[in-house]
Amino acid sequence: MFTHGPSCLQGPVSRSRWQWHTMTPDYAEDTPPAIRTDLVARVRREIAEGTYDTPEKLDLALERLLDRLEGGTP
Repeated sequence: MFTHGPSCLQGPVSRSRWQWHTMTPDYAEDTPPAIRTDLVARVRREIAEGTYDTPEKLDLALERLLDRLEGGTP
């Protein structure tokens, strides 16, 4: 049986991506973000009415996805 010794791995290659540097929370760790109950109620109502998902929102989401896949920034 072979036993591997310690290695000097530098971490994931993706650490150079811009997302890793912008994912810090805007709030302190001990203070959770406030829940925007008005926004939650509006989104739930729109989902129930079937008006939340629109062709414009889908087009925008697809454009952003293609930008990320092509290496652009959002």
